[in-house]
Amino acid sequence: MSNGKKPSVRPEGGGKPNKKNNRRSFFSTLLYLMMLIIFGLWLFGNKDENGPQKDLSYTKFQSYIQNNAIESLTVFDDNSAKAKVRPESYVIVFGDAVKGKDAKGEIKAFVPSVDEFTHFLDEINAQRKEDGLPVIDVSYAKSRDYWYLILVNVLPFVLFIVFIIWMSRGIGSGAGGGIFGVGKARVQLFDKDKKDKVTFKDVAGLAGAKQEVEEIVSFLKNPKKYTDLGGKIPKGALLVGPPGTGKTLLAKAVAGEANVPFFSMSGSDFVEMFVGVGASRVRDLFRQAKEKAPSIIFIDEIDAVGRARGKSMMAGGNDERESTLNQLLTEMDGFGTNSGVIILAATNRADVLDSALLRAGRFDRQIHVDLPDLQERKEIFQVHLKPIKIDNTVDIDFLAKQTPGFSGADIANVCNEAALIAARNSHKHVGKQDFMDAVDRIVGGLERKTKIMTDDEKRSIAFHEAGHATISWMLEHANPLVKVTIVPRGVALGAAWYLPEERQLTNKEHILDELCSLLGGRAAEQLFLNQTSTGALNDLERATKQAYAMVAYYGMSDKLKDISFYDSTGRYEYGFTKPYSENTADVIDKETSAIIAEQMKRAKQILKDNEEGHHAMAQLLIEKEVITSEDVERILGPRPWKSRGDQIIEANTQAKPVKSRKTKTKE
Repeated sequence: MSNGKKPSVRPEGGGKPNKKNNRRSFFSTLLYLMMLIIFGLWLFGNKDENGPQKDLSYTKFQSYIQNNAIESLTVFDDNSAKAKVRPESYVIVFGDAVKGKDAKGEIKAFVPSVDEFTHFLDEINAQRKEDGLPVIDVSYAKSRDYWYLILVNVLPFVLFIVFIIWMSRGIGSGAGGGIFGVGKARVQLFDKDKKDKVTFKDVAGLAGAKQEVEEIVSFLKNPKKYTDLGGKIPKGALLVGPPGTGKTLLAKAVAGEANVPFFSMSGSDFVEMFVGVGASRVRDLFRQAKEKAPSIIFIDEIDAVGRARGKSMMAGGNDERESTLNQLLTEMDGFGTNSGVIILAATNRADVLDSALLRAGRFDRQIHVDLPDLQERKEIFQVHLKPIKIDNTVDIDFLAKQTPGFSGADIANVCNEAALIAARNSHKHVGKQDFMDAVDRIVGGLERKTKIMTDDEKRSIAFHEAGHATISWMLEHANPLVKVTIVPRGVALGAAWYLPEERQLTNKEHILDELCSLLGGRAAEQLFLNQTSTGALNDLERATKQAYAMVAYYGMSDKLKDISFYDSTGRYEYGFTKPYSENTADVIDKETSAIIAEQMKRAKQILKDNEEGHHAMAQLLIEKEVITSEDVERILGPRPWKSRGDQIIEANTQAKPVKSRKTKTKE
């Protein structure tokens, strides 16, 4: 872990050695030493101390004893026997391999049992006494099996040492303390002198969020300015927003701008299989932060440990997580008010967090990081286009207009995908068409031009997509159409691209027109082809959800006016009961069905009124597979109503917008 000082750069091959390499060298040396000891023991146990040796069968061994070829004999407790051969019998026992009386040779054999062999030797010695011959010197000893001794006595000790070293180096290596430091926080410290640090200049858009975090940085740089007036430095700030909007990037910018130690951890880093480890890591994290105060602690994805307590469906299944949360609450409310430690956290699920975590005094501020608007998307494009070689056909204003609802991560993906497409096509620069293809690729999926469809399937898809195009063109509040295709993309057999208007409020008329447009494909199939297919799966799913939301959430139905059953707290997420009665549920179902039936009837009527134009559009789709808004305008005439989206399309008729309506099918 860094001590806050600027790291020195040492030349190659000199300077202070790396501690990690020293530990690795020590471990390797210890391993080699143990191998050398085991090899030495093996040599010692197998050393030939008595010259040549020969293993014999028990019968042959007995014959040599009976023929007076043995001078002395040793019997071991493992039913083995070793005999010293008389010098004058070397040639008989070993043959011509051994010559000379100065050599010392031995023969070995396994006996059936020590008692039986002892009885045999007693008989031989008794007979030798009667014959006046010297008796055979017999001794008894324990066997010297060095490999057995190693396995029993040495090897367990060696394995225990290796296990301790492995545990200390392997488990918890990220914490730096091994198994004895498993309760220490695996924190990443961003030093103020880091060269590649992120600053607020690298964060495009997010003007409101940057303003609030800049104030936090100002607290840390000049706390006296605020405390002199009686103010208190806020203890924590929670970054809330959809995925990909730049919450973590904003926290990195705070680390780069604050010039104070920045401790970064993920919420999942606190949770372990060991009981009490999470709470211990929380304590260690705050201890380190207090030692280096003023400092900042950043916890990414805090919902991993900050979920509301007592909601688990399994009793005792979340005790460790709850103890970690309790310790976090204690630490946030425990250190001094002006200690100089500020906590930042990020999540995209603030509704599941515990209420005690969100109260004043812990996370004093909730900073909402929303999806970028038009101007912010333009700034984000400017940042991500810096490393890309673009030509003069690329218009940043146009790209920003074509990407409504895109997050910063989505825009970065568009820029990267455009560069890949340009490289795939061997372009020297990334052009406007590459960006448009990238948008189509991300939204609709990869074109599957090799997908084989029958003529009937192609005609059905063309009538379906022409139905969407016709109705969206004739309705005032429907999103302006830009392009229709029957080329399969991803799981969709056809798609229609629209350019939705960016509005903060949506009226009932807007939703009804969108519902009617969604049902246009199924209405065209029923009206002109007298059939229903699985291609309207995605349309029906979206229409049903939208109609249900009108009744149950927005209070836009006739029988349930100004009533909403939407639960923003998430308390009914795991509940088995609904917040309304069965009679109300029946009313919701009937109202939803009535809205969809009414819009289906309306869609069929619009198609009947524009039957000739619809058929012409469907035929053009069959021939060209892709038609644009220019083709639709030539067939159906100018739209009866002008919108901001129409003005964008008129400014550039080659637009390829972002949001699309896909036609899914069961394959």
